[in-house]
Amino acid sequence: MAITTDATVRFSSGGWKSARLIIFVEMAERFAFFGISSNLITYLTGPMGESTAVAAANVNAWIGTISFLPLLWAVVADAFLGRFRTIIISSSLYILGLGLLSFSAMVLSHSSNQLQVTLFFVSLYLIAIGQGGYKPCIKVFGADQFDENDVNESKAKSSYFNWLMFGNCVSISTTLFVSTYIQENLSWSLGFGIQCVSMVLALFLFLLGTKTYRFSTTREGKNNPFARIGRVLVEAVKNRKQDHLGLGNTNESVPLLPHQSSERFRFLDRAAISCDLAEIEETKAVLRLVPIWVSCLVFAIVNAQASTFFIKQGATMDRSISPGFLVPSATFQSIINISIVIFIPIYDRLLVPAARSFTQIPSGITMLQRIGTGIFLSIIAMVVAALVETKRLQAARDDLTIPMSVWWLVPQYVIYGVADVFTMAGLQEFFYDQVPREFRSVGMALNLSIYGAGNFLSSFIIFVIDRVTSQSGQTSWFDNDLNKAHLDYFYWLLASLSFIGLAFYLWFTRLYIYNRPNTF
Repeated sequence: MAITTDATVRFSSGGWKSARLIIFVEMAERFAFFGISSNLITYLTGPMGESTAVAAANVNAWIGTISFLPLLWAVVADAFLGRFRTIIISSSLYILGLGLLSFSAMVLSHSSNQLQVTLFFVSLYLIAIGQGGYKPCIKVFGADQFDENDVNESKAKSSYFNWLMFGNCVSISTTLFVSTYIQENLSWSLGFGIQCVSMVLALFLFLLGTKTYRFSTTREGKNNPFARIGRVLVEAVKNRKQDHLGLGNTNESVPLLPHQSSERFRFLDRAAISCDLAEIEETKAVLRLVPIWVSCLVFAIVNAQASTFFIKQGATMDRSISPGFLVPSATFQSIINISIVIFIPIYDRLLVPAARSFTQIPSGITMLQRIGTGIFLSIIAMVVAALVETKRLQAARDDLTIPMSVWWLVPQYVIYGVADVFTMAGLQEFFYDQVPREFRSVGMALNLSIYGAGNFLSSFIIFVIDRVTSQSGQTSWFDNDLNKAHLDYFYWLLASLSFIGLAFYLWFTRLYIYNRPNTF
């Protein structure tokens, strides 16, 4: 196994050779995950017998849990196990959960009682635990195969995130066509079982490349990175409190730090009396991410709708391709991924080089500019979704013989896919690049937790709106009969919230200062 320090051994390990294998590993895992998540709401409202609102809330809660668990796993990976071991352990749990899920569907098909329902949710959350450790580590491990101190490999690393998303979308599109058809037309148990086999393949491919990987070492003489940040915060608060009480040493000056991020974190400079300056800069780097994290939450709330209400919306529309053949509603999520697959080469090979010639930035535009562009496009997607739903409701009220065609949903899916190319890939690179090297699993976990918080917030908003709009005998916005519901109102609400979120995002990014290259 190749061990790298600052003088990276670039010719015997890592690089695109290892990164390409990691992309294929990710593709196998994405096939497994989206084969479950993309059609979960259909399973919950079908064989499980849940209402639309309850099923949507359960999906949001599950995806939210999946997105928050990486924070715990990332601490374990960065402080104790390392990313390689964490990937192996979490993948094993992931496979166990998928196997139990397939078994629970088999049992449920014969009889339904509380024990089978419990087994279903236990297996579902075991998948969440496994994926929580797998997802942040595999992405960072792939990016670690490039040396950021080398100009060419630094460019390749930025391109890696684009092509990782490209490969993932190819795999997701495939599973949306194959898995959803098998689940709805043949057997849910078989459909879930295929996902288990795919995850076994992912683990096999990952282990296959063991001898080609680069493994980064932590800085010698440094203690646990989380202990360092905790120490800086404690010392800063303690020294500041002593200053207010007049107990501090007034003759003792605070050392001048290499650079100041903003006045917001100047209080940390008080820790310079008893902490290493590099440790203080590490702490500032992590804290600077918080406003960006918060301002991206509304984008994540919008993101949650593609796997819930978009699917239920499509299920009420004309999905026939030929007589007797209906396309599963969940399959139309593949339009998002097809849009990404088409747009990523355009972005990576045409837009980035063109922008680079003007900005002289290796990635064409800054990471924050890229993220903001996607947030803006997500607002457009919600406006289009609201307009289409208004038209669909009008067609339903007119009691037409043939329902409105599902192809009217294509624009909102396409715009949303292009938004993902900007924001989703941009957030991955941002939270990888802007944290200290030893915190990169945590950085990626912070990125994922945005979507976790977004799903929980979406679930909460749905719960509140459902309760409020169904009072006094009124029809809920999320009524089981969507022809009586008002998803259009909900989409307009999300578009308004997204506009406010974009305003906050632009304010915070105006104050953001990027970490200098090679700071950590």
